[in-house]
Amino acid sequence: MKQLLFPNNTQFWYETLRSMSHIAYGGADFGEVVSTSERIVEGDYDSWHKEWLATADRVSAEAQKALDAGHTVSARDGFLRASNYYRSAEFFLHGHPCDPRHDHAYDRSVACFRSAAALFTPVIEPVSIPYEDTTLPGYLYRADDSGTPRPTLIMHNGFDGTAEEMHFFGALAGVERGYTVLVFDGPGQPGPRHHQDLVFRPDWENVITPVIDFAETLPEVDNSRIALLGTSMGGVLAPRAAAFEHRLAALMAVDGVYDLGQISVRNIPGDREAAERLLRADSAPELDAAMERIMATDATARWAINHGMYVMGVDTPRAFNASYLDYTLADGIAEKIQCPTLVCDAAEDEFFKGQPEQLYDHLTCPKTLMVFTAEEGAGAHCHPGAMRLSLARIYDWLDDTLAGTSA
Repeated sequence: MKQLLFPNNTQFWYETLRSMSHIAYGGADFGEVVSTSERIVEGDYDSWHKEWLATADRVSAEAQKALDAGHTVSARDGFLRASNYYRSAEFFLHGHPCDPRHDHAYDRSVACFRSAAALFTPVIEPVSIPYEDTTLPGYLYRADDSGTPRPTLIMHNGFDGTAEEMHFFGALAGVERGYTVLVFDGPGQPGPRHHQDLVFRPDWENVITPVIDFAETLPEVDNSRIALLGTSMGGVLAPRAAAFEHRLAALMAVDGVYDLGQISVRNIPGDREAAERLLRADSAPELDAAMERIMATDATARWAINHGMYVMGVDTPRAFNASYLDYTLADGIAEKIQCPTLVCDAAEDEFFKGQPEQLYDHLTCPKTLMVFTAEEGAGAHCHPGAMRLSLARIYDWLDDTLAGTSA
C-alpha cells in the first residue's frame, strides 16, 4: 500500500496505518489519526509521543465528560479511541533503559480501555490468570450473560502489542460471532513487562498451559472447542505452544513465523552455525560495532533492537539478536502440532516475508495457508487497514474447523 503519510519513514507510516486499522472496531477515527499525524515531525520519536499523547488526553477528557453526563455510549467509544492513542504515544519510548514517560501512557491506555470495557453489554471483564508465582492480566469477553459453554478463542499479541489492542485485532469480532474470547498478555508483553519485570520466554507452552487451565474453569468455555490465535511474533509463540499443548482444537498464526533466528543472522557473513557462535560469544567487538552502525542508519532496526532489549531483558544489541535464536519451530517442533492450523501470510510483509510458507511446509497436521494481498488492501504485516476482511476470513475458517468438533 502506498504511504499516504510519512512518505520517507516506513516505520512511522506502518504504525499510523496500524491505528487507522482499528477504526473498523472503534479504536480510532480517521480525522483524529490524520490530524495527529500532520502535527508529527517525521522520524522524531519525541514529536510522535507528544502529539499522540495530546490527542489521547483530549479524547479521554471528552469521554469522561460524556460519562459524567450519563452518555455511556459516547463515553465508551471515546475511551476506546483514547486507549489506542495512548498505546501509540508510548510505542517508540522503549529504549534501553526505557524512557520514564512510557509508564504513564501505558497505564492511561489500560485505564481508558477498562473504562470502556465496563460500558459494554455484557461487560468485558478484566481477569488475572494464575501463572507460576504471579498472575497474567487479561480480559474475558462473553457473547451473552447466559453462562452457556461456547466455542472459545484464546488470543495474544506479539513483540510490541497489548492485550487491550487485541480488542480491535479480533476479540470483538469473535463476540459478534458468538464466541467466548479470552485475551491476555504473557511474559515480555506490556502488562507483565511494565509491572512485573517478566520478559519473553521461548517455551510458550509453559505460558499457554496455565491459560487453558484457567479457561477450563469458566462456565462460558466449551472445553472441547478451545482455539488459540497469536498475532505478529505471536505467529511463532502460539505454534510453539500448540506443539506441546494438545488440548487445543485449532490454531491460527496471524501471520505465521517459523524461525526468528533467521532475522538475527541474515546480515552476518558465513553460515548459520558460525553466525550463531558469534552472536552467543563472550566477546565479538566487530559484530557489536556493525550492529551499532546499523542502528545509526536504520530507524526501524534501531527501534526493534532497543525495544527487543527491553522485552527480552538483555543489555546489548548482540544479546537481543542472540535471544531470537531460541524462538524457532525448527528441529521438528512444527511437526509436533496436531490440531488444524491456519497460517496467514501477507504478500508484502516487511518483517517476516517467506516465513509463513516455511511454517506451512513443515506442518504435518491439517493445515491451511491464507494469503492476503495488496490489491485487497491487506498486504502489510498482520493486515492493518483490512481488519473486517481479514477477520471475516479467519473466523470463517475457525467456524468451519470447529463445526466438526463436539459441543
